[in-house]
Amino acid sequence: MATLLKKTNCFFFLLLFTSFYSCTSDIEFTAYKTLKNSVWESHQKMTFNFEVTDTISSKNLFLNIRNTHQYPFSNLYVITTLKYPDEATVIDTLQYKMTDERGAFLGEGFATILDNKLYYKENIHFSTTGSYQFSVRHAMRKNGQVTPIKQLEGIQDIGFSIEKIK
Repeated sequence: MATLLKKTNCFFFLLLFTSFYSCTSDIEFTAYKTLKNSVWESHQKMTFNFEVTDTISSKNLFLNIRNTHQYPFSNLYVITTLKYPDEATVIDTLQYKMTDERGAFLGEGFATILDNKLYYKENIHFSTTGSYQFSVRHAMRKNGQVTPIKQLEGIQDIGFSIEKIK
């Protein structure tokens, strides 16, 4: 009986240690916004506010897109804005592949919803602490047209995350 109790206690300790160890994460910030009816309006800017307290560690910043199979394109163009605490602003126009050469979606997931973890900025150091703001809007257009697609279908959620690099 004593041997069984020792084995049970040892197993319980290992389980507890493993759960604490596996709960540690390098994710410093993550947030999502859900789009009504999986439609991203051209005027709809998704904004994420976050605090930076660590100016030493390297970080990766990600744009997270959850799309359905109704997304009609093989790529995604977005315009991003990163506003610093001193009001300095960095604006980027970015393109991401959403499908492979055969048209199969690249995201991970089950059934009809796919998660895409797309690099926004790699290996950066924030220069100052304080409140930052990240915003993104789509910039999809039909070939030969200047005006954006008013309703981009098949995008369910937009997210933003920051991960510390070990």
